Amino acid sequence: MPDSPEIVRAEILRWRKGEEPRRETDALAREEPLEIRVRGQSVAVTMRTPGHDAELAAGFLLTEGLVQRREDIIEIAPCQQGEAAQLGNTLNVFLAPSVVVDFEQLTRHVFASSSCGLCGKATIESVHQHFPPVTSPVCIAPEVLLRLPAKLAAQQTTFDQTGGLHAAALFTAAGELLVLREDVGRHNAVDKVLGWAFLNGPFPLADHVLLVSGRASFEIMQKALAARVPVVAAVSAPSSLAVEFAQRSGQTLVGFLRGAGMNIYAGTERLAQPGESA
Repeated sequence: MPDSPEIVRAEILRWRKGEEPRRETDALAREEPLEIRVRGQSVAVTMRTPGHDAELAAGFLLTEGLVQRREDIIEIAPCQQGEAAQLGNTLNVFLAPSVVVDFEQLTRHVFASSSCGLCGKATIESVHQHFPPVTSPVCIAPEVLLRLPAKLAAQQTTFDQTGGLHAAALFTAAGELLVLREDVGRHNAVDKVLGWAFLNGPFPLADHVLLVSGRASFEIMQKALAARVPVVAAVSAPSSLAVEFAQRSGQTLVGFLRGAGMNIYAGTERLAQPGESA
């Protein structure tokens, strides 16, 4: 099969116990850098799976607090000059004249991870200066949530071939899949999904569910908060700071969403009880 923007073919030697080694062609998830420029100035370089790059750029700027409305972005276009134009891995984002960009602040706008020395409280308060807690009254039936991982897996076409991609997806409160994106970076997949909503609607996402194929980290929770997503679900575990962040941000956080069960770490009031409508 020919290569695609998301997949690269590689010749490998496949070894299995009790069998003769054999040479085969394997599918690899493509990984390349993407540089994002705003008003001609570089603001980020991320390693990503090519595809839906404009959504990735929009989602990144949204979750970093540079843009708030669709009208803030005039155009997202590939760089047309120099080496960047030849490589095709640089995007220029043209913002409306009314958008004020503090590039100095952006370079420092990196929230703490599990390896950072900042305490959780200080980190969460720094995020809330940009994105206040959510107050969405949306209510979702647990049975609806239980059906989402299967819908996610059914659409992970590139993962099926490579086994090397994360996925993120947006659902309505009724469980309708709106958009799914895959990427070698879990945060990139989230940015692509949120960027899609920001560019195409609906936005903000006050009545929606964000589902991620892996674990729920602090960064994923703050990205969801930037887009006003009230419910975040993960197939795997959340981190301690993700749970604390959800509790202080008014978000519902669901982990280990698989099979016939789930763990609800925050925002249990948004899960409809038996007899209630969702």
